[in-house]
Amino acid sequence: MADPSSYRPEPGQIPDSPGVYKFRDDHRRVIYVGKAKSLRQRLASYFQDIAGLHPRTATMVTTAASVEWTVVSTEVEALQLEYSWIKEYDPRFNVKYRDDKSYPSLAVTMNEVYPRVQVMRGPKKKGVRYFGPYGHAWAIRETVDLMLRVFPVRTCSAGVFKRSAQIGRPCLLGYIGKCSAPCVGRVTPDEHRELAEDFCDFMAGRTGTYLSRLEKQMHEAAEEMEYEKAARLRDDIGALRRAMEKNAVVLADATDADLIAVAEDELEAAVQIFHVRGGRVRGQRGWVTDKVEAVDTAGLVEHALQQLYGEEKGEAVPKEVLVPALPEDTPALSQWLAGRRGSGVSLRIPQRGDKKSLMETVHRNAQQSLALHKTKRASDLTTRSRALEEIAEALELDGAPLRIECFDISHLQGEDVVASMVVFEDGLARKSEYRRFQIKGFEGQDDVRSMHEVVSRRFRRYLQEKLKTGEWSPEDGEPEDDGRPRRFAYPPQLVVVDGGQPQVAAAKRALEELGIDDVAVCGLAKRLEEVWLPGEDDPVVLPRTSEGLYLLQRVRDEAHRFAIRYQRDKRGKRLKAGPLDEVPGLGESRRLALVKHFGSVKNLRQATIEQICEVPGIGRKTAETVAAALAGAVPAGPAVNTATGEIIEDEVSAPAETSPERGTAP
Repeated sequence: MADPSSYRPEPGQIPDSPGVYKFRDDHRRVIYVGKAKSLRQRLASYFQDIAGLHPRTATMVTTAASVEWTVVSTEVEALQLEYSWIKEYDPRFNVKYRDDKSYPSLAVTMNEVYPRVQVMRGPKKKGVRYFGPYGHAWAIRETVDLMLRVFPVRTCSAGVFKRSAQIGRPCLLGYIGKCSAPCVGRVTPDEHRELAEDFCDFMAGRTGTYLSRLEKQMHEAAEEMEYEKAARLRDDIGALRRAMEKNAVVLADATDADLIAVAEDELEAAVQIFHVRGGRVRGQRGWVTDKVEAVDTAGLVEHALQQLYGEEKGEAVPKEVLVPALPEDTPALSQWLAGRRGSGVSLRIPQRGDKKSLMETVHRNAQQSLALHKTKRASDLTTRSRALEEIAEALELDGAPLRIECFDISHLQGEDVVASMVVFEDGLARKSEYRRFQIKGFEGQDDVRSMHEVVSRRFRRYLQEKLKTGEWSPEDGEPEDDGRPRRFAYPPQLVVVDGGQPQVAAAKRALEELGIDDVAVCGLAKRLEEVWLPGEDDPVVLPRTSEGLYLLQRVRDEAHRFAIRYQRDKRGKRLKAGPLDEVPGLGESRRLALVKHFGSVKNLRQATIEQICEVPGIGRKTAETVAAALAGAVPAGPAVNTATGEIIEDEVSAPAETSPERGTAP
């Protein structure tokens, strides 16, 4: 590991101008490429105190053994040179997007004498027009099958085309009218190329003019009583409309734009791109990358733009690119994109309307892509086994932690404090074992005390189960039996808490107070994804590519999600609570029956006990309890119409029906 001061250039050596720089390791391999408006200021930031650097940046500068730079005249040139060097050297510390699969595109080989329509994957070829990419190849084939009725362009391979020309007979598509059969001379090369160009124009979104022309021809054929021709044109129009319906209109102004959205966590990021042409989504693709350098959302967008348009020219670069965050060098990027397109390109963040709504859809796709990527990694048996082994090795456990329990605390400014417990067995979530807790020992915000209480309650219940089966003798005092169902019979090998040293110490203290010494404890801190162990001053830092770290992250994130959901549900019910919610023994069904019978709480408050008893399921004792509770409750003030000053009567009728899925949280 090199000391950055050993290869730090003298301040006077670094020019104060735009440029691109490279860090090399001791084997002269390029490990990082970057660009800067001012090389002097940017490079100086790498040679400050290592403790003040981002952990990934610190790793990079200590891995490097030298730095060199190239001065350019403009920021656009710096952008172009950076892209070229990243592509050439493939540096390990640069963000590099990788397709989570090979996306197929619809290609028209305009570089051939008889252009061919086909599905293509892989790098793009010169002289071929591409549309897409698409999520599935079958979607392309369905669209092509509909459009060949109107644009009978060749789809056969070179071998089939040559064979048909030799025998003088077209293939099946030529006989059924889905190919113009240029192989046997039914159309000239120019006529076939015109068909291919019409096909490309239609796929590019210029549909209105062509449909209008077909409709005009259909009406003319009908007026001239050429009904077979009119019927054929009618069917052609229907086929084209069905092909268009496969790409729903998302932007009403026939916009050509690409929408880029990013979903990220501390270690990975997923990028989704929607290609909109003529107001319709014509293609979609996605990337997943490891965040090997200290980069924010704007930086991820910049890298995505470089990879997406680095090899594109002309109309492949749209007039408008919508992004979630603007990169630092937005003017330079816009100029670079305009140079690749040959005309101006707008790079901006959508603020309102259909474009913002569509951007939210793209972002949801990015989130799902990232979650699916993580789930695929976690669902692989080999990966899970390796993750458990890495955790056991890092935490010095006796064996792989086959059962992991994670605890998290959630609250809103000290109110509605709750906790969650999620369970992972063999590296997979066991949702039937999830549990949630309300903090009862105290009020207010104290995550450490809350963690101590929750872990104590969970393992006290475990000791109760051992006491029941005779596996445990209460030498230090029997745990209190609160009469609840015994649901905590299985102990984990590892307890993970969401937090750092204080939360870990609280969980360990809770176990020691109960005399449990065979359960390991660790904490996962969010900021730098550090693993903390009880009594240790320094954290355990798992490698960035560690499957064990991915598993711990997933366990922690699941506990956080489960706790947040419970806290929100609890807060929502508290805000919606009414005077009937405080009546002991009165469940949701009978509350609804009372409100439905009397029409409102106001009418119920004015009813006598005998009238309340008339409600089915309400006995006299319950009626007396309801009447007493409503008599002691302070009625809400009257509602006032702020426009007229008129007092509105509280005559809100009961709901017609209630979803059976909404229940009271235990």
